[in-house]
Amino acid sequence: MDLIRKLVSADEEYLRDESKKVGFAETISFPENHEQVREIMAQLYKDGTSVTVQGSRTGLASAAVPFGGHILNTSRMDKVLGMREKDGHFYITVQPGVILQKLNKAIAARAFDTSAWDEASQAAFEAFGKAPVQMFTPDPTESTAAIGGMVACNASGAKSYHYGATRGHIQALRGVLANGESICIKRGEIFAKGLDLALTTEEGNTINVKLPTYKMPNCKNASGYYCAPDMDAIDLMIGSDGTLAVLTEIEISLLPVPALSWGVSTFFEAESQAAKYTKLAKQIANGIVAIEYFDACALDILRKQKAENTAFAGLPFLPESYGCAVYTELHCDNEDQAYELLESLSKYCTQAGGNPEMTWVATSDSDRDMLHFFRHAVPESVNMQVERTKRTYPEVTKVGGDLAVPDEYFEELLKIYDTTLEEEGLLHAAWGHIGDNHIHVNILPRDMDEYSRGKALLAKWAGEVSRMGGAVSAEHGVGKLKAPFLEVMYGKEHISEMAALKAVFDPKCMLGRGNLFAPQEEVKA
Repeated sequence: MDLIRKLVSADEEYLRDESKKVGFAETISFPENHEQVREIMAQLYKDGTSVTVQGSRTGLASAAVPFGGHILNTSRMDKVLGMREKDGHFYITVQPGVILQKLNKAIAARAFDTSAWDEASQAAFEAFGKAPVQMFTPDPTESTAAIGGMVACNASGAKSYHYGATRGHIQALRGVLANGESICIKRGEIFAKGLDLALTTEEGNTINVKLPTYKMPNCKNASGYYCAPDMDAIDLMIGSDGTLAVLTEIEISLLPVPALSWGVSTFFEAESQAAKYTKLAKQIANGIVAIEYFDACALDILRKQKAENTAFAGLPFLPESYGCAVYTELHCDNEDQAYELLESLSKYCTQAGGNPEMTWVATSDSDRDMLHFFRHAVPESVNMQVERTKRTYPEVTKVGGDLAVPDEYFEELLKIYDTTLEEEGLLHAAWGHIGDNHIHVNILPRDMDEYSRGKALLAKWAGEVSRMGGAVSAEHGVGKLKAPFLEVMYGKEHISEMAALKAVFDPKCMLGRGNLFAPQEEVKA
């Protein structure tokens, strides 16, 4: 069976992702398992054809936008392959095309198709049915993301404040190299010796890798290859933006669902109050799993949507005195702990200059659903606004920052955002993970001039964040859009080290061409 076919007009959707960029390719394939991926890669390797790996194409950095050559789409690799249990902990092996939303529903309902599972998986599933309800904690805003894409960019989300990004929840990976050979890496089994790492393929060939010498930032980070002395080999693959191997099987770890989950939205008149409240709230050691921010512009967009769009009619009333908001999610063992946390948050709100009465507390499933809708409605509203502008100016896209800095620089970064946006007079909205010093500032261009100035401003911010020892991408990955920023962050010498590392895995530079390393040509807007 020939798994590779020519791209036709009906395949145009596979030339783009959520970044709204459009690429080009000659051929496409939809493999269903590891062996088919091996066959495809071995065939393409003969001619050195470039390969772009895709999942559900929800990424924002153009990593899934093809830069010529072949598209390897994993959407049909959507099976849950098995489960294991060890010391009361559960692990599930999935193919890369499994959709997060569907996986979460299956985990909650304990409903999997186990007909093809082996005896060990069947036994683990029986124990799973008797255990406390489990969860997979990474929660990117786009719940239709595929697990493979989440691993490729080390995705995170709101609850990464407590539970960490995708990397910490990956136990094993299997994949196919550019030449068609297979690798399988399990956490805790293969480590670098200093900066020297050796991997053996399933075919018995050894790969000797010299890891880059850069020091990664002391903050949330999804910028380039994870590298550190004596590191676990599996971490190199996570966050590699589809440039080292095609992932085919992924084992994820689960955690028990908390006994109690509450959501708290606290509103303030000024950004400085929200920042001070967040700094105080971060003193709480246990129970807080997410701290999210929404600026005045984000709330104004929601007010406008509520007035004009029936789909947003369910949003609660947002008085004009609500200038910005901080959403805090609590995971607790019991109500006594939850009320104790609420009391502390109320005290911190007062100390920050806010009014505790300007707070919504969600304790039921329906209340939490409303607050989650509130949280997800902001980026959805921004996307709708950009789409309206795009009808007049097709080349315009959302210009969004994904920058993070160490604790000591966060207030300085906020001032830079405020000052430069005011100087440029650009429409914008900011929201995101204030607990991780990681706010998404989205510039909403209304014409091509604003689009150009917005991109220039984003580049300026990337330089400032790099100066602070921060990350140019905290959770979206670098892809093609942020490749120039990566060089600003690490410098040309370290980018050359990264390129040398990639060349060991992919000597013909086939995989993810244009991702991480700025291409010689540009993807079409």
